[in-house]
Amino acid sequence: MLTSRAVTRTRPRQLLSSFLVLASTCLAQDRVVEFSERNSRFLFEEGAIIRGDTTAKKLALVFTGDEFADGAETILRVLKQEGLKASFFFTGRFYRNPAFRSAIQQLKRDGHYLGAHSNEHLLYCDWTRREKLLVSREKFEDDLNRNYVEMQAFGISKNNAPFFVPPFEWYNQSISNWTARMGLRLINFTPGTLSNADYTTPEMKNYLSSEAIMDHIKEYEARDPAGLNGFILLIHIGVAPERTDKFYDRLDDLIKWLRGNKYQMVRIDQLLKAIPQRSEVRGQKTEVRGQKSRFSIYRLTFLIGHFEQKAVRFRTAHEFKTMS
Repeated sequence: MLTSRAVTRTRPRQLLSSFLVLASTCLAQDRVVEFSERNSRFLFEEGAIIRGDTTAKKLALVFTGDEFADGAETILRVLKQEGLKASFFFTGRFYRNPAFRSAIQQLKRDGHYLGAHSNEHLLYCDWTRREKLLVSREKFEDDLNRNYVEMQAFGISKNNAPFFVPPFEWYNQSISNWTARMGLRLINFTPGTLSNADYTTPEMKNYLSSEAIMDHIKEYEARDPAGLNGFILLIHIGVAPERTDKFYDRLDDLIKWLRGNKYQMVRIDQLLKAIPQRSEVRGQKTEVRGQKSRFSIYRLTFLIGHFEQKAVRFRTAHEFKTMS
């Protein structure tokens, strides 16, 4: 894991070197990011939307949950206090947990977006060989349908909750295609800020403190010419008890900082309301349309952030295999 201090030490020479390696990998694979034909302001990875309109100072706060919900009370209170609507994606296991029922009901009453995150939090594809599927299409569809069955108990259907965040936030093009064929839309967090590392615990090699995560968010915002425009900023609604430094306790600080920088925080369906038609990357040639230059400053910044997120992925893969 690249901590705040480690990232500082590696720049500029080592980070530039790392970026060049990543850039060559991206070009070789021809499948990392696609700019939509109908709306070049949306970003895709492996068929999933990972960022909205980069020209508007809007972003979506997205919370995912499976086993834990210790941050629900704090998050509900802060969002209500600040008059904000956010988006929450839970597994079927989360929706059917009696201990979480009142929190889910309150989220719905407060007008937040409630969506799917799989039923049993399956790992869809290999951590290191992303193209290698670990589930069949039948298994994938059955699991996701079961997630929506649990959501129906709260009056939530596919029609009013078509956006889906994959478990482990890890997927590939096949998963994106299968999701679309179910009439749903796969989305994922925008890489670069490392906000999704808020689940890490001190014994993990990829551990990041809440202060380090906040620093990463601010650093990314400062170096990306588009700031956090269109961002899908992911945080967990609960984490393992071994992590006592809870990032959701910094939610109030985060919101105040975002507002101080003139960002409007909206629900995911509002952020992506001008969504283009589904775009498929078939692994042959990624087309960048509506752009005069292949490597603008914006794309360079995005790929640097993407590289830093890959460092998290490799660490996560190691931790996952260690726990298995």
